[in-house]
Amino acid sequence: MADRVALITGGARGIGRAIALDLGQAGWSVAVCYRVSASDADETRLGIEAGGGKGLAIQADVSEAGTATRLVREVERAWGRIDVLINCAGPYHRVDVLNETPEGWREMFASNLDPVFYLSQLIAPGMMERRWGRIISFSMANADQLVAQPQLTAHYIAKVGVLALTRTLARTLAPHGITVNAISPGFIASGSAPASELESMAKRIPAGYVGAVADAVHVVRFLLSDEAGYVNGANIHLSGGWGV
Repeated sequence: MADRVALITGGARGIGRAIALDLGQAGWSVAVCYRVSASDADETRLGIEAGGGKGLAIQADVSEAGTATRLVREVERAWGRIDVLINCAGPYHRVDVLNETPEGWREMFASNLDPVFYLSQLIAPGMMERRWGRIISFSMANADQLVAQPQLTAHYIAKVGVLALTRTLARTLAPHGITVNAISPGFIASGSAPASELESMAKRIPAGYVGAVADAVHVVRFLLSDEAGYVNGANIHLSGGWGV
């Protein structure tokens, strides 16, 4: 598994960064894309290389189809192929559904759901030709419950869409030796939410504590392994029991 190529969206910080560094330590070639966090992305690239892997940091707004195409072509030019796609990008904003704007509504779908479609469609043909591939996307705990989310409505619906798209891609690509799975985090100390908010939520988590980015890395490591070759279309809750 050492001679693999991975593309990670949202790989400059948080969970995406932790995954990138872990794959770098395993000797992988890892490309991370970012929108605005250039210094963080470059730091991640250096960390990948320090761990023994090869790194690329590429600025790309993958909510745009043309930019997603450019990103994939750039990675393929550098390393010849993409074996693994990990969709970590997932920005959100809190706004009451009745005060949401058309621009804010569309942005949540463009940033959370559209890139999974664009990039999977671009990368799948090469995986099919090589008869091996892994696609992992991040949803959110309780997205499969279809509960009301008045403050996160568009983001939440987009994450529900990620689960539906994951299952569709899994069924489509399984005959070609490709697995497509989702991970649904609950409260993870990844830097995306204030520490005070996470601390206040700990008492509502059955496990009694907030998760760490290492917990996500462990699940990704399993899904990328040959031992997980028969795991396809799954949604793995990474939440300490919250949202189940």
